[in-house]
Amino acid sequence: MKVTEHIKKAKGKTLFSFEIIPPKKGKSIKELYDNIDPLMEFNPPFIDVTTSREEFIYIEKEGLFDRKITRMRPGTLGICAAIKHKYNVDTVPHVLCGGFTKEETEYLLVDCHYLGINNVMALRGDAMKGEQYFKATKGGHTYATQLVNQIQNLNTGKYLHGTLDVDDKADFCIGVAGYPEKHLEAPSIKSDLKRLKEKVDAGADYVVTQMFFDNNKYFEFVEAAKKEGITVPIIPGIKPIAVNRHLQLLPQVFKIDLPETLIAEVDKCADNKQVRQVGVEWCIQQSKELLNAGVPVLHYYSMGKSDNIKAIASALF
Repeated sequence: MKVTEHIKKAKGKTLFSFEIIPPKKGKSIKELYDNIDPLMEFNPPFIDVTTSREEFIYIEKEGLFDRKITRMRPGTLGICAAIKHKYNVDTVPHVLCGGFTKEETEYLLVDCHYLGINNVMALRGDAMKGEQYFKATKGGHTYATQLVNQIQNLNTGKYLHGTLDVDDKADFCIGVAGYPEKHLEAPSIKSDLKRLKEKVDAGADYVVTQMFFDNNKYFEFVEAAKKEGITVPIIPGIKPIAVNRHLQLLPQVFKIDLPETLIAEVDKCADNKQVRQVGVEWCIQQSKELLNAGVPVLHYYSMGKSDNIKAIASALF
């Protein structure tokens, strides 16, 4: 079932969902299952699975270092299929511009269709590790809007090398990212909303926001999006603070602000165990306010760990 169909079927009731990351190469999928298992009691209608782009590694060879390109966390599609089979829940693979050609994207989408996966999250992706700015892959897309266009074209039977007379047409529900505090590369929130409108006009069916810690940022973003003519569901993406280092790391990486009250509470903590508890308590209160506002879904960035997400969900669902 499509994400938008799950939302419609809920008839105004807020749903619970979460995002996971694939294990590193060589690691068992069992740890992933162990972290998914405790969250299934909250009946997530869908689970997102991230995709990592390629990165450079250096392999020592005869006293010299040989630079190779690899993916440290492959297996997104396989994990989606495994989760769908094991838990009978819809999965949403992330599809990136960065690191993939248009041909590779088409093959991935065809595989999704064969596996009965009809939801995808279309993202530009980040710059490669060690590079300051995003560079399009040769033969790939530069912007998420172009990726949405390709997916939507496939829905109409239009492939890269022409329109085919198909008897089993794809019908992907397309999610895209939204930024309540604007994308780090956008010159203004207004220009960022115009880019979001372009993605929706290209065929995006719903939006999931980047993390935020002040609900007013989300509410203001939703109102501004409506004024821009964006009418698709806007799902809040939420991440609980888990370690003290998040105070520096999250603003640095995602260019977001943290509320002074939250900063003060984290600063009082003697260790990361206490920080994790503060993160849970803050996230519960944040989620309750969003729940009362009638958001379509509360979508949690779990980073593969479920203990804090379970504590939050237990207080809400």
